[in-house]
Amino acid sequence: MERLQKVIASSGYCSRRKAEEFILNGQVKVNNEVITKLGTKVSYEDEIVINNEVINSKEDKEYYLLYKPTKTISSVKDEKNRPTVIDLIKTKARIYPIGRLDYDTTGLLLLTNDGELTNILSHPKNKIEKVYTAKVKGIITPLEFMQIKKGLKIDNRVVKTTYLKIRKQNIDTNTTTITIGIVEGRNHIVKKLFSQINHEVIKLKRDSYAFLDLKGLKIGEYRKLTVKEVKKLYSNGEFSK
Repeated sequence: MERLQKVIASSGYCSRRKAEEFILNGQVKVNNEVITKLGTKVSYEDEIVINNEVINSKEDKEYYLLYKPTKTISSVKDEKNRPTVIDLIKTKARIYPIGRLDYDTTGLLLLTNDGELTNILSHPKNKIEKVYTAKVKGIITPLEFMQIKKGLKIDNRVVKTTYLKIRKQNIDTNTTTITIGIVEGRNHIVKKLFSQINHEVIKLKRDSYAFLDLKGLKIGEYRKLTVKEVKKLYSNGEFSK
């Protein structure tokens, strides 16, 4: 059982704050009963309706792994009518991304219509490793490398890496390519991390998420997760490689 606003947000319908507004305004029904109390507990099997639209129908669950290209929004829809990751996947199911990648970031993104799995993967306690390759302006010095490895404070919380390796340093272009693993899920966290040591990220790609990677996919391509992969994600075990 989870709080109603959390289940609504997990469905991809809207943000948690917007869900709270819908509830307080009497626009949400659970199993045909209007709910106006925040914090009401529901299950993912309950029928939830907002403004006469069912948001968690009993449709079959679908799970996709997408190699996200740049210039796409990690959202169900965009107010500026820019392409979204949903546009890239052929399905009639109402899927949504788990987490997000920035507009100019490429790499591995999971999409599903399974709110329960979304909740599991989004919970900070599970510490799911995400590995990125970043190209940054400037040559990262040994001292700066050790600063990152030791942990840097971002917004009053220390970010520690699970993996860190410099791939290439180019004196001519004054750039460094570095692979970094973190369990953080905060917005723009990788860019903020390098900004702390005065290096701007000019290219960013997510290489892996938990035990999943992009093997066999080209930019813009996707595949369905296997039953075994979904079960492993559900197991809430040790995700890091």
